[in-house]
Amino acid sequence: MNTPPLIKPLKRFTRRSCIHLAAIFATSLLTPAIAGAEVNTTGLAVTDKDVTVGILHSVTGTMAISETGSVQAEKLAIKQINEMGGVLGRQIKYIQEDGASDWPTFAEKSKKLLVNDKVAAVFGCWTSASRKAVLPVFEQYNGMLYYPTFYEGLEQSPNVIYTGQEATQQIIAGIDWVVKEKGAKKFFLLGSDYIWPRTSNKIARKHIEKLGLKVVGEEYYPLGHTQFNSVINKIKLKKPDVIYAIVVGGSNVAFYKQLKAAGIDMTKEKPVLLTISVTEDEIRGIGGENIDGAYAAMKYFQSLPNDNNKAFVKAFKEMWGDDIVIGDVTQAAYLGPWLWKAAVEKAGSFDIDKIRAASPGIELTTAPEGYVRIHENHHLWSKTRVGLAGKDGQYKVVYETKELMEPDPFPKGYQ
Repeated sequence: MNTPPLIKPLKRFTRRSCIHLAAIFATSLLTPAIAGAEVNTTGLAVTDKDVTVGILHSVTGTMAISETGSVQAEKLAIKQINEMGGVLGRQIKYIQEDGASDWPTFAEKSKKLLVNDKVAAVFGCWTSASRKAVLPVFEQYNGMLYYPTFYEGLEQSPNVIYTGQEATQQIIAGIDWVVKEKGAKKFFLLGSDYIWPRTSNKIARKHIEKLGLKVVGEEYYPLGHTQFNSVINKIKLKKPDVIYAIVVGGSNVAFYKQLKAAGIDMTKEKPVLLTISVTEDEIRGIGGENIDGAYAAMKYFQSLPNDNNKAFVKAFKEMWGDDIVIGDVTQAAYLGPWLWKAAVEKAGSFDIDKIRAASPGIELTTAPEGYVRIHENHHLWSKTRVGLAGKDGQYKVVYETKELMEPDPFPKGYQ
């Protein structure tokens, strides 16, 4: 399969590193404008000069702590793409909508973007509940969603490109690591009460039991919940080797502060706290001192030392402030506009059906996380990493897979 040429990472940065990082990601530096009739046969918001896309995330409500970084990343990518000439010679405009941490609102806003605004693509959602709410809309109106969050898998849609990891790349790989490296035998599963934590813990439980190990507790709490002392007492009584935590959004602030106040020291060998939901974005609200010693299984951490990531972090901070942090989902959100651009230029069209056909095989050797490639199942090949949280609010990578993991959203025996 032919893939677009890719530019090597720049070795030297200037004050215009945003433009330089854009050049790193370019699949072609100069793309001539093509007449609208040739590239847009389906009535999308495309003119000879510009193309309009949608950004749909929660910037209010309990999920804003997690989703704001995704908005910032998508806007940075769009800015950089525009600075290097846009897509098929057109500048990208965006319409931003607020899902407001409310799933029916996500569905309503997605329909507005597709039907009224006729956007060429949407970059958005965070929780699986929001993705499930908008999925019928995208499939009915044939829109294309670039979804950035690690999630439970068990889904594959022709109208979604999943730029985060699915369960085999994160949940199963992370449990295998903690069993091998920490000798874990007993697990306490904890999550927010909606589809992603519940399904993820179902997969985790099956894998733990397949390994001949034991789940000693499993609890769920509503989004926005702030009183965790009762479950913390249960954890102390059950004495698990691992607290497997999938608490999301603003609830993380209360949970980790109360965990520390209850005397659970994550810097000690047991219990090990392993999360698949707390990125640097959430730690900014939690406070590094309250999560020091916890582990996270993800594909990206801000501390990755490669040249691509250094350029990305530099550009991100130049746009959004020196005190900003970058988490796994933020980086995956940043990939969305670049993968869409590559597919559009490979297809020579903004038409959704042509982009869908062009997407498998699209690759970025210069993604901040490293090389990624779109699989035929619309998920990304990527590495799995484990990071150790420090007081500075950053993760230190302590493990990563040697090879890219092939995405398998429907793993046999876990459905």
